Amino acid sequence: MISRRHVLTGLAAAAFSGFGLGSYALAEPFRLCVTRYRLTPPGWPAGLRLRLAVIADLHACDPWMTRERILRIVERTNALGADAILLLGDYVASMRISKLSWPVAHDEWASALAHLDAPLGVHAVLGNHDWWEDYEVQRRRAGPTPAGEALVRAGIRVYENDAVRLETRGGAFWLAGLGDQWAFWPRREEYANFKTRGKIDYTGVADLEGTLAKITDDAPVVLMAHEPDVFPRVPHRVSLTLSGHTHGGQVRIFGYTPVVPSRYGSRYAYGHIVEDGRNLLVSAGLGCSGVPIRFGSPPEIVLAELGYDAT
Repeated sequence: MISRRHVLTGLAAAAFSGFGLGSYALAEPFRLCVTRYRLTPPGWPAGLRLRLAVIADLHACDPWMTRERILRIVERTNALGADAILLLGDYVASMRISKLSWPVAHDEWASALAHLDAPLGVHAVLGNHDWWEDYEVQRRRAGPTPAGEALVRAGIRVYENDAVRLETRGGAFWLAGLGDQWAFWPRREEYANFKTRGKIDYTGVADLEGTLAKITDDAPVVLMAHEPDVFPRVPHRVSLTLSGHTHGGQVRIFGYTPVVPSRYGSRYAYGHIVEDGRNLLVSAGLGCSGVPIRFGSPPEIVLAELGYDAT
């Protein structure tokens, strides 16, 4: 079984074989782009305009994603003037990117995120690495997680299968946050599936039906879900699903993504995906996993503008 790490390591080696390509692959992780999407989902209320800034997959670690770099990302995000800021998980690097990287203390990266500011607040879900980093969490197969507690200490609301109704001048909408779908590694006996099928089945804390049951009127729904794999099950009731996790493949060669951490392969690797009239935006995120390279998938902040005319 070829893992994501093996493929990325191989690509890194190939990159280093050509100095120019290797230099770019190492430099791209330090770029910062803003990717804007304008869309009006089916049934979106006339007059409701909503601007959402999205940060995903920081993977805080020194020297690749330091507190100082996170503060620069925060400053750039605040400058977008979004109505709300959404954090889509994987704040930590639960597995060291390389032997030359070190963790950033939870309160350091969380206190940097505490500087985020938007009229409708800052809202967060957890990602798989936020669950995987702590052995005791994995042993008891339950939260709370150190990353989640750090966010709460920083004054940021963390959603786990919960929803809140938010009011704007143009009307109300619901913001829902799904629990992580890959929260727990398989138990020892479950690794038999890996040997026979070449596939690991993770256990999550996600409860899509329970989350949506908390919505009590017909105002539109925006769903935060760290992994996009839930999207085939998301009903039309949800106007927009926002996800990270994939890093856009982290390496994209002429649109081809060799490795995507999803049971659906490249189907939900990146960008604006429309299926059966349902809308999904997948961010390429900001940090790295496996090895500290990006190629064709630069770090990005996403700005989703809902109810605006496409330009």
